[in-house]
Parts: sequence; structure tokens; C-alpha cells
Amino acid sequence: MTRVFLVDDHRLFLAGVRSELQGKVDLVGEASDVDTAVQQIRATKPEVVLLDVHMPGGGGKAIIEAVAETHPDVKFLALSVSDAAEDVIALIRAGARGYVTKTIDTEELVRAIERVNAGDAFFSPRLAGFVLDAFAGEIEVPADPEVDQLTVREKEVLRLIARGYTYKEVAKRLNISVKTVETHVSAVLRKLQLSNRHQLTQWASDRRLV
Repeated sequence: MTRVFLVDDHRLFLAGVRSELQGKVDLVGEASDVDTAVQQIRATKPEVVLLDVHMPGGGGKAIIEAVAETHPDVKFLALSVSDAAEDVIALIRAGARGYVTKTIDTEELVRAIERVNAGDAFFSPRLAGFVLDAFAGEIEVPADPEVDQLTVREKEVLRLIARGYTYKEVAKRLNISVKTVETHVSAVLRKLQLSNRHQLTQWASDRRLV
């Protein structure tokens, strides 16, 4: 069985994951804070670390970076309530081999752990697109003072709108409400000092963001 270490600062959730994985993987340890996690991972040398993204002290990213300095063979799989593109990309850039949300069922989680241990990448379906887009230059955009003032979500909405998607289609693709899409579009237009969708599309096209 795969040697697994668990990291999550919510002890009740940690206990639940431990219970679900018991007997399906070889649980070698667990921790609820960054410093303890780094120390114990180095001591137990698991094959896969299942870790949360947001924790005091730097979160999952800090753990991955610290462990990689001394134990580069340890693989990391993020398990988080967050499905925000910026969280997914930050963890993958730090070195995680996969990212799944806490809505995943036990069998799928075990499969994700095994895949990551085998050297593959594994993502919850909706999150895979974020990673592909990021490493294709879709979310990380060229340095541009005007672009840099936009949030990651505003950039995502901008691209989809510029590609001709309706507000309803954008909302569905990003799993947000139409009202939220409208709010993001208004913010983008205001920040870029544009007055309508046509100007926004032209602006994005000129900068090859579409």
C-alpha cells in the first residue's frame, strides 16, 4: 500500500479522512500545522502527502517547498475546499502532482493517491482546465501594467467574454453566478477605462489575451 501522510488544520476533517483511508493506504503520520508537518514528513518519508492548501504559517505551498529541499522524491496531492484557479496553480507551481476538492469520494481519493504515487498527475475534472490554461499561458499573462491590475478571476472572465461567451455561459464555465460575472465585467471595464463589450474584446485581442 502507498505510504501516506495527512496534513490538515481542521482536526475533525483530518479524523474523517484518516477513518476513510484506514486499510486502503498505509497511513504513516499526520499533522495540523506547517512546522510539524515539515518535520514529521522528513522523519517518516511518506510516498504521498495529502495536504490542505490554506493553513496558518504558509499553508500547503510552504510545506511542499520546505520538504522538497531535503526530500525531493516525496509527492504531494492537494485536498482542499477551495477550487479557485489561483490556489490550484500556486500549489502545482510549488510542486504538487495533483489537486482534488473535498467533495471527492473515498474510492476516487484512493485512486488519486495511487496515480500521484505512480508519477501521474491527478485533478478534479473542473480543475484540470485551470492547470492546462496556466501552463499554456492562459492565466499567467505577459507583464502589462493594465493587465496586472486585474485579479485572476477578472482575467478569466475577460478572456471568456472576449471569446464571445455570454454571461450565462461564463457563469457556467467558472461555476459562479451570472450576477458575479456582471460584477467582474463592470470591474474590468472600470479598471481598463473601457465603456462596452466591443472595446473590451478589441483590447484583449490587441494584447493577444484571447
